[in-house]
Amino acid sequence: VLLVLALYPFLRGIWAVLLAAIFGILVSGTMETVQNYLPSRVPSNLDLLTNSVGCFIGACIGPLAVRLLLAEGRLNRLRRRWFAPHASQGLVLLAMWPLAQIYPQSFLFGHGQVLPMVSSWLSTLFDEDIDLVAMLRPGPAMSVEQYWLSETIITACGMTGAALTLLCLLRRGAPRYTLVLLMLGAALLTKTLASSLLFRPDNALVWVTPGAEGGFLIGLIMLAGLAFAPQLAQRRLAVVTLVLSLIVVNTIPANPYFTSTLQGWVQGKFLNFNGAAQFLSMSWPFLALWFLLLPSHKLNRHEGRH
Repeated sequence: VLLVLALYPFLRGIWAVLLAAIFGILVSGTMETVQNYLPSRVPSNLDLLTNSVGCFIGACIGPLAVRLLLAEGRLNRLRRRWFAPHASQGLVLLAMWPLAQIYPQSFLFGHGQVLPMVSSWLSTLFDEDIDLVAMLRPGPAMSVEQYWLSETIITACGMTGAALTLLCLLRRGAPRYTLVLLMLGAALLTKTLASSLLFRPDNALVWVTPGAEGGFLIGLIMLAGLAFAPQLAQRRLAVVTLVLSLIVVNTIPANPYFTSTLQGWVQGKFLNFNGAAQFLSMSWPFLALWFLLLPSHKLNRHEGRH
């Protein structure tokens, strides 16, 4: 179903169904073939048959989903009514923001923390302990109040930058507050579920700290005042807040409390998934900055005036 949706409007009808079904069958066949070379796995013709039938059924349902969701469906009508015509890339980017909350972070909405990873790579490469954060911030250890203030800034700037990225894509008649609250709610729900699954159920709200609460409140106040600002101002402020968040999150040491919480994190079978989640968490602010600096926003602004 998803592949048929992804092919629209480049490929439609029976050709989209055939391509989706053939692709699914080939993937299933490849997986069963590879299992011949894995000692802990046993290939099964029954698995191949059921997977192939499932792919074919899903491909047949695809055209119906296209009509309901994309071609003349309500989702497509809302897309044209609420969002600028060149907002597709931004919508994909914003859909990834709640998913970026899955990987455990030192601070709420503290994405783009690349220096610890680079420090680890350099330490392995040169076979000595290298800490780029300590080099950028020499001196005594940070106090509790400094960590609190840092988290407040990171949370406020992170959520404001993401929400302003959404707001600068909206038309005038779109329900701005509702869409922003839905995006923030999805991010917090994902964060809560991820914390519960990756650690323990009693750690589901481990991200609720005084600094995060203060930053979230400040972010809400900022968004309430900027929701109806000009799109150019929203885009520029989104860039500023994301850059500020990146600077702060990459120049403060690891939070000792968060480090102790990580001791209960057993990656296990989610090892590969955690790697993808970490990459998304680190790269999202940079992808957002790239998108916000695209010249297509000029077309969006012109469209918003009509």
